[in-house]
Amino acid sequence: MDLTILQKQANTLRFLSADMIERAKSGHPGASLGLADILSVLSLHLKHNPKNPSWLNRDRLVFSGGHASALLYSFLHLCGYDLSLEDLKKFRQLHSKTPGHPEITTKGVEIATGPLGQGVANAVGFAMAAKKAENLLGKDLINHKVYCLCGDGDLQEGISYEACSLAGLHKLHNLILIYDSNQISIEGDVSLAFNEDIKSRFISQGFEVFEINGHDFLEIDEALKKAKNSNRANLIIAHTQIAKGALELEGSHMSHGAPLGEELIQRAKKKLGFDENQNFQISPEVKIRFESAVELGDLEEAKWKEKLENSQQKALLERLLNPDFKNIIYPDFKGKDIATRDSNGAILNVLAKNLEGFLGGSADLAPSNKTELKGFGDFSEGKNLHFGIREHAMAAINNAFARYGLFLPFSATFFIFSDYLKPAARIAALMKIQHFFIFTHDSIGVGEDGPTHQPIEQLSTFRALPNFLTFRPADGVENVKAWEVALNSKLPCAFVLSRQKLKALNEAVFGDVENGAYLLKENLNPQITFLASGSEVYLCLQSAEELEKQGVVCNVVSMPCYELFEKQSKEYKQRLLKGKVIGVEAAHSKELYQFCDEFYGIENFGESGKDKEVFEHFGFSVSKLVDFTLNKK
Repeated sequence: MDLTILQKQANTLRFLSADMIERAKSGHPGASLGLADILSVLSLHLKHNPKNPSWLNRDRLVFSGGHASALLYSFLHLCGYDLSLEDLKKFRQLHSKTPGHPEITTKGVEIATGPLGQGVANAVGFAMAAKKAENLLGKDLINHKVYCLCGDGDLQEGISYEACSLAGLHKLHNLILIYDSNQISIEGDVSLAFNEDIKSRFISQGFEVFEINGHDFLEIDEALKKAKNSNRANLIIAHTQIAKGALELEGSHMSHGAPLGEELIQRAKKKLGFDENQNFQISPEVKIRFESAVELGDLEEAKWKEKLENSQQKALLERLLNPDFKNIIYPDFKGKDIATRDSNGAILNVLAKNLEGFLGGSADLAPSNKTELKGFGDFSEGKNLHFGIREHAMAAINNAFARYGLFLPFSATFFIFSDYLKPAARIAALMKIQHFFIFTHDSIGVGEDGPTHQPIEQLSTFRALPNFLTFRPADGVENVKAWEVALNSKLPCAFVLSRQKLKALNEAVFGDVENGAYLLKENLNPQITFLASGSEVYLCLQSAEELEKQGVVCNVVSMPCYELFEKQSKEYKQRLLKGKVIGVEAAHSKELYQFCDEFYGIENFGESGKDKEVFEHFGFSVSKLVDFTLNKK
C-alpha cells in the first residue's frame, strides 16, 4: 500500500465533503471527515462497477449514517459514477442528484438511509439476500460482500439490536459492519446517554469483532482482510476523531451538523498541503487511483458474465429478474365464507409455487398470520424467513431483499404491531420498492385481546403514505384481485386482513378492485350509498336490504383500496357515490370524509370481549346502522 497516496485520497474526500457542505451552508461535516481514512482504504477492497451500478455480484456499500452523504457522494464522483463535480456543488439543493440523505435516485446509492439504525438492518437484509441468492445460483455467481458504515447513533437505535441479533444467528460472514466509534453525538459526549461495551455486545450476538485505530491505514486494511475471510458476521470497531483534520473542531460535537466555516476550511487545507484558495480540488493522481474502479469493475463483471453464460442457473436468474405474473392460477373463493387471513394464506402459497423469488416471513406470528409457505423450508435454503419478535428489523431487512434485485418479499404481523415497523414501511414507500406487508387481526374483531391489540387509527396512517397501496379486502375473491393489482403495481402494498370469517360477496355491478372501489349493489336513484371496506361491506349489504324494506333505496360500494379510488376520475366517483354517502369502517377513518357525507366508525379505543359482542357494543350491527341511517336520511 502507498500510504502517501492513501492520505491524499482521504484528504481529497475530506475537503470535497467540507466544500460541499460549506457551499450548501448546510450538512454534517463531522462524520464525513472522520470516516475519510476508512473509505480511502475501503476503496482498495470494494468490488463494484461504476459503469453498471446494478451489476448483481457487486459489493454493497451502505451508509447507515446517511447524514454523511457528502462523503458518499464525493466517493461516488471520484470512482466514476454518474455524479459530476457540478452535482457535488448542488449538494442539498432542490432537484439535485445529491440530496441531504442518500436516495436511490442517485446512481451508486444502494438504499435510502437517514433514520438511524435503518441502514444497519438494511445491510443485514442485503447479506441475507446474498446468502439466499448464493444458495439459488451458486458461489461462482454470488460471492460479494456487504459493507455498512454506522455510528454511535445507529447502534443506540433498537432496530440495530434486532437486526444484528439475526445476523449473528445466521452467521452472515458476508456482512462487515464498520462502526465509526467517535464517542460524539449531537448533544455532546455519548457517555451522557450511552456506555455499553459494544465489543462484548456483538461477541454475545455471534459476531467476530475487530478493534482498530480508524485513522491508521495499515490497521484498517488488516481488519478488512480478516473480516473478508471470517466465517461469522463481522464488526470492525474503528476508533476515530469526529471531523478529523478540522483543526480546533476536530473531536467536537459542534462539528456534527453545521458547516465548518470557510476560514477554518482554508486553514485546514493549508495545513494538509492543499491550495487554501481553491475549492473542490482533485489532483490527477488521486482521480486516477479512484477511477481504477471502472476498469477493475468492468473486468470483474466481464468474468462474471462469462461464468453466467456457462452456468446452468442462467434461466433461473432470468426468471428471478423478470418474474411472470400472468399465468398464475389462484384459488377459487367464489361463494366461500372465509377469513381474509385464511384466503391470503392460500394465495401466498400459490405465489411461492409460481415465483422463485417470492419469500417472506412473520414476526413470530406465522400460524396466526397464516403466512407459512408450506413445504418450502426455512432460510437460507428455503423461503420462510423467521424474524422472531422483531417487527422493525423485519421490515427494514425485507426492504433490502426488495432492493437486492431478485426477490419479492413479504413481512407479516398483527395490524396493531404495524406501528413497530412504520418507519421502515415509510422508507419502502419513499423508494417505491415492491415489498408486501401482511397485517392480520385488522379491527375490533380481534375480540378478547382487547384495546391493546385492536387497531383503530392504523388504517388511516397507512392510507396517508404516498407511493403505497393499502388493501382491505371484503372476501376471498377481492383478496385475489387485490394481489393481482399489487403484483403489477411495483409499489409497496399492505394487505389488512380479518381474523374472523367474512361472508362471500356477490359479483361486482360496476367497476373492479383495480379501481379501488366498485358498485356491489346498485339502484338508479339511491337515497343512500354505503361506502365500506373489509368486514363492514357485508354489514352494509344487510343494512341496505333492511332499509329497502322500509322504503329507503340504497347502493353499496366496496372500497378495498382507498388510494386507488382516490386516483379515479370525477366521473367514475360520481357513478359510484350517489345520494347521501355514508362511510362505514370499524376504525377511526376520518379520511373517508373525502368521499362521504357521514361517517360511521369508532371514536375511541376498543374493548375486550367476544368479537360479535364488541362489534355490537360499538354499533356494528344491522339494527344500529339502520337506525343511524334513518336519522341521517
